[in-house]
Amino acid sequence: MRVLICILFFAALPLRAEEVDVELVLAVDVSRSMQLNELDIQRRGYAEALQSPEVIEAITGGMIGAIALSYVEWGGAGSYRLIVPWTRIESAEDAGRVADIIEGHFETTLRQTSISWAIDLSLDLFQSNNFNGLRRVIDVSGDGPNNSGTPVDAARDRALAQGIIINGLPLMTRDAMSDRWGIPDLDAYYRNCVIGGPGAFVIPVRDSSEFASAVRRKLVLEIAGRTPPIPPRVLPVAAYDCQIGERIWRRNMQRDWVEP
Repeated sequence: MRVLICILFFAALPLRAEEVDVELVLAVDVSRSMQLNELDIQRRGYAEALQSPEVIEAITGGMIGAIALSYVEWGGAGSYRLIVPWTRIESAEDAGRVADIIEGHFETTLRQTSISWAIDLSLDLFQSNNFNGLRRVIDVSGDGPNNSGTPVDAARDRALAQGIIINGLPLMTRDAMSDRWGIPDLDAYYRNCVIGGPGAFVIPVRDSSEFASAVRRKLVLEIAGRTPPIPPRVLPVAAYDCQIGERIWRRNMQRDWVEP
């Protein structure tokens, strides 16, 4: 009887969280402003980067030698696809299995663009995992400003209050959809409205051919906990308008146009 009681007692105890160097959410924009070939470039870029020698070295060279990673695709508020649930990566084989899932997955775009939802969703993912990272990082990639859900800077501040770092990968390639729904200074928008936390950074992508190398560089920096050198820039006199995406949405919805 005492043996049974002991078994039940220990079974009822919460599982001990696995130690990792970083808990990393890859939050990837699949809104309608993304072309199908761009979705493919994104997925292949992440898959290739995860298997690169530089990223594997960063993973295995950490204090613990392992990371926890989740890959989620998002669109408007409430819409998402969890492609890779929390997975421990501590070897090239682990990274290869995750890369195969990402590259082998294909679904079409989702309606609207809610970076704030992507951040809040990531916060929920952190709460539900069984890992204990030295750092927690949200890696947001997208090709336009927030136009759905709560204000993006409010979501950012909620994440920062929990000690979470947000980095950004703004996709600044141009086409008819981005000209209509996007903004020319998306990198500045990300710096002012999206990213935050110790060492937070933005790596803009201005051509599709740069995507894989940009992801690789970003993952190495995030896993190793380093910050890229930031070139000097002139700060705007006025505060940045973090509601610009919502204003563009309202303007365009008065016209006959496909939603992003």
